[in-house]
Amino acid sequence: MEISRRAFLKLGIMAGGAAALGEEPVKKAFSMGRRLPSVGPVEEIPTVCEMCFWRCGVIAKVRNGRVIKLDGNPLHPNSRGKLCARGHGGIGLLYDPDRLKTPLIRVGERGEGRFRKASWDEALDLVAEKLLKIKETYGPEAISLFTHGSISTYFIHLLKALGSPNFALPSFALCVGAREVAFNLTFGAGVGNPERVDLKNSKVIVFFGYHVGENAHNSLCQEFAEAISKGAKLIVVDPRFSTAAGKASYWLPIKPGTDIALMLAWMHVLIKENLYDRPYVEKYTYGFEELRRHVEPYTPEWASRETDIPADLIRETARLMGRFKPSVLLHPGRHTAWYGDNTQRIRCIAILNALLGSYGREGGFYLPPKNPFPPYPLSRKKYPGHERPALNKGPYPLASKKGVVPELVKATLKGEPYPIKAWFVTGTNLIKSCPDRPTTLEAIKKLDLLVVVDVMPFDPVMFADVVLPECTYLERYDDLFVVKERYTGVALRQPVVKPMYETRPGWWIAKELAKRLGLEEYFPWKDFEDYLKAKCAHWGISYDELKKKGFLGFPETARLYLNEKSLPKFRTPTGKIELYSTKLEKLGFDPLPRYKAPESPPEGWFRLLYGRASVHTFSRTTNNPKLCDLMPENVVWINVEVAKKLGLRAGDYVVLENQDGVKSHRIKVKITARIRKDCVYLPHGFCSISPMLRRAYMKGASDEKLITKYEVDPICGSAGMRVNFVKILREG
Repeated sequence: MEISRRAFLKLGIMAGGAAALGEEPVKKAFSMGRRLPSVGPVEEIPTVCEMCFWRCGVIAKVRNGRVIKLDGNPLHPNSRGKLCARGHGGIGLLYDPDRLKTPLIRVGERGEGRFRKASWDEALDLVAEKLLKIKETYGPEAISLFTHGSISTYFIHLLKALGSPNFALPSFALCVGAREVAFNLTFGAGVGNPERVDLKNSKVIVFFGYHVGENAHNSLCQEFAEAISKGAKLIVVDPRFSTAAGKASYWLPIKPGTDIALMLAWMHVLIKENLYDRPYVEKYTYGFEELRRHVEPYTPEWASRETDIPADLIRETARLMGRFKPSVLLHPGRHTAWYGDNTQRIRCIAILNALLGSYGREGGFYLPPKNPFPPYPLSRKKYPGHERPALNKGPYPLASKKGVVPELVKATLKGEPYPIKAWFVTGTNLIKSCPDRPTTLEAIKKLDLLVVVDVMPFDPVMFADVVLPECTYLERYDDLFVVKERYTGVALRQPVVKPMYETRPGWWIAKELAKRLGLEEYFPWKDFEDYLKAKCAHWGISYDELKKKGFLGFPETARLYLNEKSLPKFRTPTGKIELYSTKLEKLGFDPLPRYKAPESPPEGWFRLLYGRASVHTFSRTTNNPKLCDLMPENVVWINVEVAKKLGLRAGDYVVLENQDGVKSHRIKVKITARIRKDCVYLPHGFCSISPMLRRAYMKGASDEKLITKYEVDPICGSAGMRVNFVKILREG
């Protein structure tokens, strides 16, 4: 094979970067180069990634109908011309031989994973027949949906057309829900996705267990690197010395569950020493005097006893924030489902940002951009509504319409106040995302129908009655993405290659089911591209230009910072930033955050912490042929002193057993000084129970399996999952 000097140097760089991973990845890097088709022109097609929820702009390079490379779209603000490892791994998803290829119908018992192949007509007819029977027998509310990702648009639409309100997205109760509720209570607006953080202009950044770099949020990682290169000070509050902590000026290895204590003490110092932004607080906030009295007893000495952080260090870090205000950012995090105080914990972060004057100021939070695009639904036909109450929110007054996943699972199990008999599971690995796996599996036994729609045979497929294979994001259109970073823009996902096998787009699957359910009027367009063209025309933007560029931005929609000459109205009951929450008071909750000491692990036990890996997205990528090579299984982090006491050596395998007697699969030990002695840590998403995933099956250990206990936030239903303890057993 002839190779140019430039190409040779590129392969050399690949080989050098892979050398730390061993000889095999190097060989694979070179062999992949030889396998690429080398004849024919290269077409560059813009689209939108879905290897994670950041949804970066992508330029796919296609030769002879095959994707040979993925690059970041330089026009798209989420990617800015770059992709993370997961984004590059999109080719691995597209060509993964373990993909779902045809519709499947169960022939064995639930959980056995025995199926027969079926045609689309047979599979869709069977699903529609069973749904109509369930609707007639139990009512439309007996049909529910668990969903995540772009496919949610079409199946939530289908469910509402059926007359059921019972859908839930894991992203609320199991991830960002408490964060959005807390910021809405305080500022009258959520944090957004991506988060509206002016990171690149920050002078002091504070992370509470936020693993930037390990969570690989593309544009945010780029801005974080820019901030650090400009000299920003970083404070990391985390029981584990994360990747981000390696860039920190201060690492505070806090006792898990005591974050509120630390933040109340920071408030005490800022107010007591007059380090807060007084003009900002007087102009924009409500409830300062109540807050001042509330934090009076919470001294650094008191907080030190609770958090294990020295009082002098608490004062020093508070003074650092006060010195550099308002260009100080206490990041709200993303996965906030930790304990039973999730909303109040994030309220503390919001209040501190308000005291420092960072909301709506350079280096803090920029304001939401204007949205010039009027609603354009999938159809104009009105939903039929429902006669019985929705069961997806539970008793939590500020639960989102996106639903509380564990509540819908429990409602299915109990069958009260009415039975739920059918589940759709689309685009989410419910087995791995939901705590208390035994309850989920018991609930599945109560169903008359479980339909799974996905690209890969993830764990829920093992329990499905019917499996419907969706094509990958590189093979389909999806609804337009309104991107809100510093300004509003529109991005288009379009197919870069034709769908492989017998897979179909999510919109097509929902539309075909609607036909069979007598709901075709809710999907009035013949082809999805027709709908996208009409939507662009409605918004006054050029579909042809969008298709060519992949992203169109509208900088005139930006409104980054507060106008100091005018007094804005925040969307709170008082019209101001609420340090003291009048809404929480009205609902019977504490209007100011209060601290409750967490339970500590007994002697010989450890608090189970979990997090992300930079090359994986939850369990969605652990079978990816490209990314699995980089990280085939997870390891458990154990403090070096604990390991010595237990006689463990690096690379040994152990088993973790939780407080309820549930044991993990064997997992390799990582011995480190980078974690507290009372904790262990697992990267999330490993140890799939689906043998159809040949690379991920039973590799590593599942943190979710050990999360049999969780504490629910009474305000919004957020499920606190960092309340489980484990002991370490030698393998065998």
